[in-house]
Amino acid sequence: MESRVAEARAPRTRDVRRLGRVEYAAGLELQAQLVEERRANLIGDTLLLLEHPPVITLGVRTRGKSTNIVASSEVLEAEGVSVFETGRGGDITYHGPGQLVGYPIFDLKPDRCDVHEYVRDLEEVLILALRDFGIEGRQVKGLTGVWVGPDGREEKIAAIGVRISRWITSHGFALNVGTNLRHFQLIVPCGIADRGVTSIERVLAHDVPMTEVEEAVVRGFSRVF
Repeated sequence: MESRVAEARAPRTRDVRRLGRVEYAAGLELQAQLVEERRANLIGDTLLLLEHPPVITLGVRTRGKSTNIVASSEVLEAEGVSVFETGRGGDITYHGPGQLVGYPIFDLKPDRCDVHEYVRDLEEVLILALRDFGIEGRQVKGLTGVWVGPDGREEKIAAIGVRISRWITSHGFALNVGTNLRHFQLIVPCGIADRGVTSIERVLAHDVPMTEVEEAVVRGFSRVF
C-alpha cells in the first residue's frame, strides 16, 4: 500500500510524554483528565508513550463478555495478569512489559474528522516506525492493526483500539517490542483465531531498546500528523 504521509495538512505542535510503566487504571484516569484538558484547549495535542503491567483489556465489542479469554481465572492469577473492561473500540487484547503503548490525545478538528482515516493513519505511523528497524509492516484488508509476514499467514505486531469523543481521541495502539508473547495464548487476540502474534525482537532475533522504538514512533507521528 502506498504511503499516505504526503497529504498536505497544517502542522501542529505536539507534546510527547514518556511515562515508563503505568498501571492500567492510572493510565485510564490520566487519559480522561487529558481529554477534558484538550477539549478546553488547556493543552495541545499530546502523545503518551508507556508500558503497562500484564493486563487483558476488553473493548466495546465484547459487551461485558469474556469469551475470548481462554485461560482460567486461576491461570491468570498465577501469571499475574489482571482483566479490565475499557471504553475503547475493538475486542480483546493484552498489554504487558516490553510492549510500547501509545495514547494520542488529539483534537481531530477541523481537518481529520474521519474515524477510519484516523485508524489508518495510526497504522501508517507504526509501519514507518517498523521500517526504521528493517521490518516491513503492512495493513491487511478487513483487519485492524499492523501485520508482518507472507500473505495469508500474517502475524500481528501492533494492535489498535481507539476511542473518539467529540473528535478528541484517546486509547490508541500497542506495539510489541520485547513482549512476553506467551501471554497472548491466554486470549484470542482481537477475537481473531487464525492469525498469530509477533514482536520486533522476535522478527529481528535480537534485543531492541525501548527508547529507540519510542523515537521511531515519534518520527512516524511527525511524518503522518
